[in-house]
Amino acid sequence: MYKYAELINDLELQISGDAYKEGDRLPSIRELSKRYDCSKSTVIRALEELQDKHLIYAAPKSGYYVMKRSGKKQNPGNRWIDFTAAAPDPDIFPYLDFQHCINKAIDMYRNDLFIYGTPQGLPSLIREMQRQLASYQVFTDQRGIFITSGVQQSLGLLARIPFPNGRHRVLVEQPCYPLLMEYLRTYGMEAEGIRRSGDGIDLDELERMFKTREIKWFYTVPRFHNPLGGSYNRSQKKAIARLAAQYDVYIIEDDYMADLEQDAKEDPIYAYDDSAHVVYLKSYSKIIFPGLRIGVAVLPDALRNDFNQYKKLSDIDSSMLSQAALELYLKSGMFERHRKKMRSCYGRRSALLHETIMLHAGSTQSSHFTYQPARQRGVHTYLKLGDAARARQVIQRLQKKFIRVETADAGYLDSFVKEPLLKLNVSSVKEPDIESGIEQVIREIG
Repeated sequence: MYKYAELINDLELQISGDAYKEGDRLPSIRELSKRYDCSKSTVIRALEELQDKHLIYAAPKSGYYVMKRSGKKQNPGNRWIDFTAAAPDPDIFPYLDFQHCINKAIDMYRNDLFIYGTPQGLPSLIREMQRQLASYQVFTDQRGIFITSGVQQSLGLLARIPFPNGRHRVLVEQPCYPLLMEYLRTYGMEAEGIRRSGDGIDLDELERMFKTREIKWFYTVPRFHNPLGGSYNRSQKKAIARLAAQYDVYIIEDDYMADLEQDAKEDPIYAYDDSAHVVYLKSYSKIIFPGLRIGVAVLPDALRNDFNQYKKLSDIDSSMLSQAALELYLKSGMFERHRKKMRSCYGRRSALLHETIMLHAGSTQSSHFTYQPARQRGVHTYLKLGDAARARQVIQRLQKKFIRVETADAGYLDSFVKEPLLKLNVSSVKEPDIESGIEQVIREIG
């Protein structure tokens, strides 16, 4: 099964990328068998699956050829390179796999689709999710798992429900998730910020704020931070869990990029929580597709009843069809294969992003910008410019070259001093475009 997964993942990535053009002939069955050290029957099975997905076609007595793919470059002269899009690359999405799961879900759960579910979520998905969470080192009983309409709904509920510490002020990393900033601003919630860099946060400052500022909860993205790209190391995660217990502050851990982790030994903050002070949030929007609108929240016992009550008043339940389809996608092993493919693809893109910046900036960094490589590289990073005015000018000039970039301003509280950061996200940027796009970005900064 391992050789089969490796073979089909590699071929799909090569076909969706630029390794093959429309009409190119794939290597022969014999050659693929030798290259991947597998049987010919394994190669044939993989090629037949690629045929079913309309990625290749067979020509009798000739071989297999690449078919035209949707979403390819239709207007090369005016094609945008978009470093602002955070959604996953649609060319990597397994449409037929998930379509099969949706059709199967309709058939299997036809009666359940015509009744309201429970605020906690589809029971069979919760059971499967418990096993899935264990692979992230998040161990919990099923009563603590809630299926939500993405992380965004979880954050909205956590901002409103009462917490056992009786406090109302929230602490957020700066910069951080723009929609959370907008939510706090819109509903006039008491919020403070703590600066985060590519290396993390000042733990002494975090302790001071926990001790003196009556903090209800602290929101953090522990790994592959957007837009900074960095991740906490193990000692930082342990320290945050210890401070939470010491000062009775809850941690809202948004681990939406957990599936891109390359190091199996890198655990979430939740794994170091001995005092039931960490709420673990996970989304499937960035690894599958945003329209799925399925997330999961793992809550300590003290928060479950209020979260359940507020969620029931918010939407009764999350989409039953989406939940059922995701359950089948997880159970079938399709998700694990897709996750490996995404991890491989995004790993190459993040490495290329870093290498290209270093190549074109490196020792030639000027007073106009600085670049701080993160300990762990994700699909996000940033360039720090000299001032906000220069950032706006660079954005305008790049638009004329069909390159989209943006600042991190939306990720700051109004009361917090904003740094002139130029965000770079390669989730949806093809590898050749990363090189050419970054080169032009650095050239425009000067």
